Amino acid sequence: MNTIVIVGGSKGIGKAIIDVLKESHRIINFSRTKAETHPNVEHHTIDVLKDELPDLEHDINGLIFCPGSINLKPINRLSLDDFREDFEINVIGAVKVIQKYINSLKNNEGSVVLFSTVATKLGMPFHASVAASKSAVEGLVKSLAGEYATKVRFNCVAPTVTDTDLSQRLLRNDKQRENMESRHPLKKYLKPEEVANLAAYLLSDKSSSISGQVFPIDAGIVSLKL
Repeated sequence: MNTIVIVGGSKGIGKAIIDVLKESHRIINFSRTKAETHPNVEHHTIDVLKDELPDLEHDINGLIFCPGSINLKPINRLSLDDFREDFEINVIGAVKVIQKYINSLKNNEGSVVLFSTVATKLGMPFHASVAASKSAVEGLVKSLAGEYATKVRFNCVAPTVTDTDLSQRLLRNDKQRENMESRHPLKKYLKPEEVANLAAYLLSDKSSSISGQVFPIDAGIVSLKL
């Protein structure tokens, strides 16, 4: 049974990933709130930016880093601390976890999945901070994929708006939900399970020839104009 470390598996996309994998994988979840109890899920209450990461009993086959931010403000209302905080959450947290467990991943020719956003490819007002930090995530993935080629695969998933707690300010009522659907050529936004299935594929041996890639899952908003 393969062992997967998931950071941020108690909510949203991370929880959906655990739901997809938990019957067939050993899951080690790091999050500030406890994940759903399951025989194959081991939980550690950790703030990855502040706390020391634990040594693990098992070598790991995969790592998924789910924490993110949606800090949408005009540039003149974004402080330098806003940019720093988004960079810490999205980039430094991922780097810390990768550095801790990279040798374990190398032992198993493991796979790492990080998360970006469609806002790195599509200029969206008020996304300066999150787009900047997520663009750094994409650069990190490409660089590490080259550095660890043949040893560890690194890929990135870049979703559009997904129906999670993090995005509820964008989906607060029926009107906002209708507007969000209409903005996308496929007339929908994402369910967490859709993103989770792509992440699970990138962890699996089925994607063994894929590394250094950024995969948009965007309901057409970046790639289609109807």
